Amino acid sequence: MEFWTFLAWMFWAYVFFACIWIFISIVIDIFRDHTLGGGAKALWLIFLVFLPFLGALIYLIARGRSMSERGAAEASKVQQANNDYIRSVAGASSPAAEIDKAQQLLANGTITQAEFDALKAKALA
Repeated sequence: MEFWTFLAWMFWAYVFFACIWIFISIVIDIFRDHTLGGGAKALWLIFLVFLPFLGALIYLIARGRSMSERGAAEASKVQQANNDYIRSVAGASSPAAEIDKAQQLLANGTITQAEFDALKAKALA
């Protein structure tokens, strides 16, 4: 296989996968959009199936801006859910709550006075 033939194959493979990626992104966006009715979604899908390149081009021109807004809103929602989950698992506590826990451990005899002082200094830091 010649070098230029190899480069041509690589180029067309890249174009093929880019087209697949674009089509999948558009189909996901069609189903993500709550402003489109069922009939409009069906028409866009029929258009993409029978005239894929023209349909994708028209979709990106007509709805590209709202497509990016929906993607950003979805990413923001996922990020917020992730942050809420991390906060719930981490159980953010105040320094006063940590000192109170250490005081209870000291009162129970679980830790020594030196360990209590170290925990108190860490909580206040």
